[in-house]
Amino acid sequence: MPIRDYITCGVEPIEQVLMPFHEFFRSKSTGGVLLIASALVALVWANSPWAASYDGLWRTEFTVGFGAAALSKPVILWVNDGLMALFFFVVGLEIKREFLVGELSSRSQAVLPIAAAVGGMVVPATLYALVNHGAPSAPGWGIPMATDIAFALGILALLGDRVPYQIKIFLTAVAIVDDIGSILVIALFYTADISLTMLGLGAACLALAFGANRLGVRTPVFYALAGCLLWFFVLKSGVHSTVAGVLMALTIPARSRCDAEAFSSNADRLLADYRKAAGPGQTVLTNRDMHSALLSMQRIVTRAETPLQRLEHALHPLVDYVIMPVFALANAGVALSGGIAAEAVPAALGTALGLVLGKPVGIVLMVLLIVRFSEGYPRGVTLRHFIGAGMLGGIGFTMSLFIGALAFGNEPALLAGAKTAVLGASLLAGAGGYLVLRTAPRPEPPKA
Repeated sequence: MPIRDYITCGVEPIEQVLMPFHEFFRSKSTGGVLLIASALVALVWANSPWAASYDGLWRTEFTVGFGAAALSKPVILWVNDGLMALFFFVVGLEIKREFLVGELSSRSQAVLPIAAAVGGMVVPATLYALVNHGAPSAPGWGIPMATDIAFALGILALLGDRVPYQIKIFLTAVAIVDDIGSILVIALFYTADISLTMLGLGAACLALAFGANRLGVRTPVFYALAGCLLWFFVLKSGVHSTVAGVLMALTIPARSRCDAEAFSSNADRLLADYRKAAGPGQTVLTNRDMHSALLSMQRIVTRAETPLQRLEHALHPLVDYVIMPVFALANAGVALSGGIAAEAVPAALGTALGLVLGKPVGIVLMVLLIVRFSEGYPRGVTLRHFIGAGMLGGIGFTMSLFIGALAFGNEPALLAGAKTAVLGASLLAGAGGYLVLRTAPRPEPPKA
């Protein structure tokens, strides 16, 4: 259910001026719009007379700490290893929520999107592997496996009520399972030499966070500190540091301290106290009882809400409007003037085929298989809707660029070819999915 604004208090002039901007950032398509804008800026910048400044910015060394405790990395790695760990933390929160109460919480709900996601990962990776068999670009098989949910849901938002809500839920669940698969691929296949000592220290941090969860620790500060330590130890262990974000998310408490009945009773009592204290001429600033009632309301709201929900809601704007656009700006800048190097053609071809062809084929084949042995398509949903959703699944963008950087970090020509293919294939997949869903049958309006 969307968050509703029930506030009817006075509106300041500045709030009226900023209202269009607030509405823009509340839109589900905003994250996708900012990603596209950042990618376009990166492409223009990298192909402009100021291209050297683009490369120079992201290769600039940046140091955190001092002396023996200093950690020095180029800015591009702070983005890919640091900021993206927070992105994966939010992904981990979504995964945990989906398995607890969402579309993956029951076997009947989970079968279709899990099967579709597996097909949408295996077929693209297989196509890539066949095209790149024996080539230096073979390690990039994980690039076309992922779906960029921000872009995909942004396009669905543009289509509005032309798309059945079941397709939106289906594509979201597929993307969540895709993320799980991508995380496993990163952890198992795109890691350096493993340091067991650092891995053991990371495991100790993780165990401490799980123990704190069981003991009822709910303050975000504790989990933030534990998460920073876990990130550092995982980074030094050789496993990619973004995995720490997902693991840390699994330790965040998902239980409420206050059930619905107790919350309602306490809220009614506090509202009565507030009304009683709020006499003529009284304000919160001058009336201690009014202020006390408000503070108590804040406490019971915090106890009624789970830390998982609170963190997910608080961090989503940071991830959608800052981290992902910065990632796109740092990683989408590909010099197009020289074309694709000969050695990078297999990587580009495998990536394009995997995203544009492999994704929809894998997703739709698994949907047909599941539907064949079940009760058929959901009400109001046709095969055309699933084909369109499968094509939108080919928008790899963020995760594909990320895995490409891991696979070809030391091979600039291969990385440039893969990036070019990711950008072009994501554009084709998005446009194709939009057109298919735009011309699909409209869902029937609910009966009165």
